[in-house]
Amino acid sequence: MEQVFYSSEGWESWGLEFKPVIPEGMVLVFDDDLRFEDEHGLRTSAIVNRWACELPTSGCPAANSWTSYVGAVRQWSEFGEEHGVGLFDSRERLKALLSAYAVYRSQGPISGRQRFRVTTWNQHMTMLSIFYAWAIENGYTTSLPFTYRQATAVFSGQRQEVRRNSARRRQPKPHVTIKYLEDEFADLFHKGLARLQPDGSVERGYRGREMARNAAVGRFVFSSGPRKQEFSYLLACEVPKLPSRRSEVPILVPLTEGITKGSKFRNAWIDYDALAELHNYLEFERAAAVQGSTWMPPRRWGEPLVVTEATALGGRVNGAWTTWETLGPPERRRLVAPGGGSMLLSVCGPGRPFTDWNTVFERASDRIRERYEPRFPHVTPTAGATPSPCRPWPSWYAATTSGPPDWPRTVMTTRDWRCISRPPSRCWSCVTFLATPVS
Repeated sequence: MEQVFYSSEGWESWGLEFKPVIPEGMVLVFDDDLRFEDEHGLRTSAIVNRWACELPTSGCPAANSWTSYVGAVRQWSEFGEEHGVGLFDSRERLKALLSAYAVYRSQGPISGRQRFRVTTWNQHMTMLSIFYAWAIENGYTTSLPFTYRQATAVFSGQRQEVRRNSARRRQPKPHVTIKYLEDEFADLFHKGLARLQPDGSVERGYRGREMARNAAVGRFVFSSGPRKQEFSYLLACEVPKLPSRRSEVPILVPLTEGITKGSKFRNAWIDYDALAELHNYLEFERAAAVQGSTWMPPRRWGEPLVVTEATALGGRVNGAWTTWETLGPPERRRLVAPGGGSMLLSVCGPGRPFTDWNTVFERASDRIRERYEPRFPHVTPTAGATPSPCRPWPSWYAATTSGPPDWPRTVMTTRDWRCISRPPSRCWSCVTFLATPVS
C-alpha cells in the first residue's frame, strides 16, 4: 500500500466533469495496481481514503496530523497483509494480529525504526480505534480488534463512566515534565547563536552563517515564547513596531490563527531590547538579503503568491486583498514580497524562506557543549503547548500570588495554577511543573 499527497493541479485533463471533492493536500493510499475496486467491491484502500477525507471535519483539522493518522492505519494494514489478515477480518483474527503487532512494535527488529516508544504506541492505538469506530458506524465492518475496560473517572466531585482501551500501555509520569534553562545557560545560548564566546568576544575558529538572524530570532523566542510554527512562519510585516522610547513595559505581539496551534488567535509579549534587536535584523541583514531577490517558490510548493501591497494585517496577493490570518504555513512560505524575496521574517541566502530552526538550535547547543560547557543541554524549539527551554513564561503575566523576593525560580503546580514569581526586576522567568506542591 503506497501513500501520496493529493493535489488537484491539472484535474481538467483527468476526463472528469467536475473537480474532485477531495481536500487539498490530503494523504491518500492506493494499492500497487492502482485499483480501488475489484470483483469483491471496494478495496480497503478506498475505504481508508474515505475516512481520511472526513478527518478535517472529525476533530483533526491540522494537515500535519493527516499523515500520522493515515500512516498508522497503513502500517497496521501492511502488517496484517504479511500475516494474511485483512483490515476488516473477523474479531478473533484481528485480536490475534493485534497481539502480534504489539510484540513486533516493542521487541521487533532494531533496524528500520520498527520499535515504538510507549507514547508512540498509545498514539497509534488511539488513531486505529478512531478508524475502526468510523468503519463500524458507516457499516464497513462489525469487528473490533480492541478490548475495552470500564472505569470511573472522578473530577471535582463528579463521576463519569469512561472506557479504557486495554491495548494502550502504561507510561511513566516524570516528576518534572517541563525543563528550562538556567540564567547562565540562557545567556550562553544567546551568545552562541550570535557567534560570541562566554566573555562576549567574537568566537574564533567558527564561520557560521546568518548570525544576526539567529541571534535576533533566538532572543525573540526566549523573550516571547512562541511555538516553532508560530515564529518560523511569522511574516516580517507582522512584527510590531518599535516604540519611540525605551520602556520596561512589554510590547504586544499578536499571533494570528493561521499559524497558532488549534487555529486559535493568541497574544505574546516581547521586551523592548529583544524587539530592537529584531528590528535591527529587519532593517539591515534581512533588507540586504531580499533586495533585488529573484527568488520564487519551487513548483512543488504550488502557485507563487505575489504580494504587491502589504500591511501588518493583510496585503494584496495575486491582485486580491487577503488578510494574513487566513493564510497557513503552506501559503505563507509561497508569499513573494513586493521588492523581491520571501515575506517570512527569517530568510537565508538570496531571500529564500528559512524554517529549519531545529538544526540551528541543535548545532549551537552542540558547539557550546563541545567548546565551553559540557553540561549544556540539548535545546530545540518546541512545537507543543507548554513552556520549554525555548518557551519562557513572563513573571509579570503568570504571577497571581506574591512570594519572597529571594525565591530562585517560578513554580507552578499541576493542580494549582497559581504561581510564585521572581522579583519584578527580571523581564521573564521560566516555569516548571511539579507533581507536588513546593514547601
